[in-house]
Amino acid sequence: MFRHHDDIWRDFPGLAAGALLVPQPPAPGEAAAIVARHLTTARERLAAGPEGQFPAIQAWRRAFTAMGLRATQYRCASESLLRRLRRDGDLPRVHPLVDVCNAVSAAFAVPVAALDLARIDGDLEVRYATGDEVHLTFGGDREHPAPGEVTFADTGGNAHARRWAHRQSGLSAVSARTGAALIVAEAHHGSGVEAVVAALAEALAPARASVLTRDAPRFTP
Repeated sequence: MFRHHDDIWRDFPGLAAGALLVPQPPAPGEAAAIVARHLTTARERLAAGPEGQFPAIQAWRRAFTAMGLRATQYRCASESLLRRLRRDGDLPRVHPLVDVCNAVSAAFAVPVAALDLARIDGDLEVRYATGDEVHLTFGGDREHPAPGEVTFADTGGNAHARRWAHRQSGLSAVSARTGAALIVAEAHHGSGVEAVVAALAEALAPARASVLTRDAPRFTP
């Protein structure tokens, strides 16, 4: 089961979220066409103005500030992707599933996390950290989120994200071994998550998708 803790919904009333179960990654050729389409949209948006002016990015900056973080030091994942796309003109290709999620994230300016479902121990909850959780970096180092930091914590005490949507864990990173995956999209600007979930569901069919609310916060993969 995936959910946001009640405290998160209380403290961030503008939160909008969606979750998807993807039974298997898309084929590389299929993914490439989807990525190209969504990156074209992202480039068109960037041509009209920098990512810092996007309402979705501004809302995440406000959320980071509310968490006591400098929004220009710790950026949400979608802002980091857009900055790289603006600088380099493209995004690196990592894995078909990750590439699709990154492209959709850039097109909508909304963070999209892709987690290997087999690497999640029990339930997964977005909540405030106690400080005991263990976060495995992509470099193999083990960290502990600071008490009160927002993280994706599973039943086994693994922290699958740092600073909410800033950085994912290497433990549940999608790889060549990944079968089923959990996809999570989150926004704070009060609209647009339905469109992000719909775009992901179309791109990753036959995914099972749900929009989450404070009254209906749970998604069961």
